[in-house]
Amino acid sequence: MIKIYTQVEQGKRWLQRHRGCQPVFACVLGFTETGLIPGISAAGATPCDRKYTALADAEFLYNGPSPNPKYPLPPLHAGASPVLISRAVVESLALPLYIFNAGLLQPPPIPNIDLRGQAANCLSTGKALDLAIVKSLLDQGLVWGEKLATLHPSSWLILSECVVGGTTTALAVLTGLGFAAAGKVNSSHPECNHQQKWAVVQQGLKAAELLNFEKFPSAFGVLQLLAAVGDPMQIVVAGMAIAASKTSGVMLAGGTQMLAVYALIQAIATEYSLPWQQEQIVVGTTRWVAEDPTGDTVGLAQIVGSVPLLSNNFSFANSNYEKLRVYEQGCVKEGIGAGAACIAANLYGGWNNRQLLQAVEVLAARLGQNN
Repeated sequence: MIKIYTQVEQGKRWLQRHRGCQPVFACVLGFTETGLIPGISAAGATPCDRKYTALADAEFLYNGPSPNPKYPLPPLHAGASPVLISRAVVESLALPLYIFNAGLLQPPPIPNIDLRGQAANCLSTGKALDLAIVKSLLDQGLVWGEKLATLHPSSWLILSECVVGGTTTALAVLTGLGFAAAGKVNSSHPECNHQQKWAVVQQGLKAAELLNFEKFPSAFGVLQLLAAVGDPMQIVVAGMAIAASKTSGVMLAGGTQMLAVYALIQAIATEYSLPWQQEQIVVGTTRWVAEDPTGDTVGLAQIVGSVPLLSNNFSFANSNYEKLRVYEQGCVKEGIGAGAACIAANLYGGWNNRQLLQAVEVLAARLGQNN
């Protein structure tokens, strides 16, 4: 049920080590004004909706369906939020849940760990974040990665995210690190908007005077790159993974965004001589991302480094809900650690795909009753 696309033997060893072990689910929230560019993302039907996507998804991840949420799940052009998948697994398997605010416009309406970051400016400015904030968020990530691994010594960590516009900041960071990522990333659109993303990235790199990125890292440090064109989630998850990997298994929960985080891990560990355990880290995503015909997730994983890319072969094709069936047409695809949740359902819960579909549909029915 779990497919390994890259670094197969390493992926098999990771799965063998962690089968039957309870994962800890951590979600790092962030915001970038990049997500407000018209058409850049489908994670909210309008730019105004997208201001609240992370807040709504976090509230639902923590509470599940409730009669009067402060931030209702935003309307989408098609489909339903992937948080339905993550919440179904977290709730049914009683997974420990930690929600981090790395930088949002408003505080989440639920218990969370405030890392005192900031929402990012649009990457097109070339001045997305203050460098001091980036350094502070790295330190916080390192502290919390070690803390979670220590608090849950028999577990493995799912490090998930919610950042609207995050695949575009991921493309910017990957490009700035010297990877030929253009045309390989994914998006929440059925057909990835590669040209729009690339134009925004080129504008940001030019504004930051980073267009000669082949000189990296001699001319620019990795934290300076993040300050120029990144988002607050990226540095936090990179720090958490570096620290946690020394004693714990880590699943970076997402597609393009987490491959960018993995590239950051390598760059940060090299530049700052930070110890980490490469064998402990995998990337877990959905089948809809891993096999997205409008991107090249597998190819991107291969050029980024020695990281296993995993997915579960879960499908919504037989769902009773049209908003879930459209996932099979390339809508939405991933978010809030949905792919990692699917993998955890099998690896820890022993669920088959029928059981997973049932859990998601029960939650969808409850959500419908509360709307």
